[in-house]
This record gives sequence, structure tokens and C-alpha cells, in this order.
Amino acid sequence: MSEKVKRELITWVQVIVVVIFLRETVVTAYRIPTGSMINTLLIGDFLLVNRLVFGLKLPWSSITLIPGRDPKRGEIVVFRFPFENKDFVKRCIGLPGDTVEIKDKVVYVNHQRLDEPYAIHRDPRIIPGLDIPPERFQKLWVERRLIDYGNMVRDNFGPVVVPEGNFLLLGDNRDFSFDSRFWGPLPRRYLKGKPVILYFSANVPGNLPLIEQIIGHLNPANIRFGRIGKVVWNL
Repeated sequence: MSEKVKRELITWVQVIVVVIFLRETVVTAYRIPTGSMINTLLIGDFLLVNRLVFGLKLPWSSITLIPGRDPKRGEIVVFRFPFENKDFVKRCIGLPGDTVEIKDKVVYVNHQRLDEPYAIHRDPRIIPGLDIPPERFQKLWVERRLIDYGNMVRDNFGPVVVPEGNFLLLGDNRDFSFDSRFWGPLPRRYLKGKPVILYFSANVPGNLPLIEQIIGHLNPANIRFGRIGKVVWNL
């Protein structure tokens, strides 16, 4: 191998390392795979996510190198799902120390009804919920055991107190969102970033084979041109 080829290879390796480092620490791309954030975010929306807003983390880990700020109530955040290595996007509703309760689909934070113009309900049914003491409900929630009760905690939930260093997250498509109601509080270390801008959007189902998804994204008929460039920082 000639010296010129070696230099070229070294340069490309350096570029790749820098790109990967920036992707894991500064800004990354994320595709909305489910409908849990409809109508705010749609299946097939592609987002650029600010990875620094909640702190600089060691790549491929939950170790924080430089702390950032906490998410605010009402902010959309991207995070790693506690049960497996998948990224989710939801809205932060409960902050550390908050008392959160849902009564017949209406959210109350610290005993005050929360104004949620972003939330939608597509199922007219109201599921009664669990008839258990608040202390028992809190314990089941913190221990992530409410997932065993399925939709019984969807419309009537809590009250729970969000533990220190944790957050309660809900999807905007409230009747069809797998969120903190079911799998518990989110530790801060799992936060990955905050969406900034919607850089592409296409009406292509996420459950199609990869090659069909690629072809679908290239079809102009599927592209949502009106959503491209939409700022999502303050949604």
C-alpha cells in the first residue's frame, strides 16, 4: 500500500470517527416510528435532535460528562427506553417532586388541571382504573409493575409523586401511547436530547420491509412537503 493511499485511509477514518462522535454527543437524527405523538409528530417525521441540551454524555453510554439542564414541563424529549435499547419520544409532564394524577383522561399536576392543547383522545371509552390505596399505586408505579395491568391505568392513573432525578412522560396521542403510565418514571440518565427541527417527512408505514420503506421515501407522492423545515423546539 502506497503512502498516499495510507494517508487517504487515515483521513477517512478520522472523518468517520468525528462524524460518529458528533452524532452521539451533539446532534443526531431520529425518525418517528409510531403514532404516540400524533398530531404533534407523525409517523415518518424525521427530526434533528440536540444532544447537548440535557448534558454531554460519554458516547454509547448513560454516563454524563458535562451536566445540562433538566427538561421543562411540556417539552418534547427523546430518551432511551428503560427496558431495551430503543429510543422513544414523548412529552415531559411530571418533574421531580410533582404529584401527578389522571382522572377520566384529564391530567392534574400538583392538584391543578394541566392545560394540554397538544393532547388528543381518539377512544371515547373511559377505563375505570385500579381501586387500590395510593401508597400501593405509588409502589407499583415506581417498581414498574403497572405494566402488568395493561390499559387499566390509561384513563385513571395515580396519584403518584415523581421521584427525585426522574420524570413522568406521556404521549400526545393519549389513548394510544405506551408511556410512563405503564412503565414507570424515567431516570434522568436515559434522556438523550430535545428535537429541534423536522428536516424530512414522508407518509410511509414503519412496519414495511426496509427496501419498501426506502422506495416509499423516494416517492414524491408520499413526501409531506409542508412539514419539512418545521421547527419543533417549542411544540
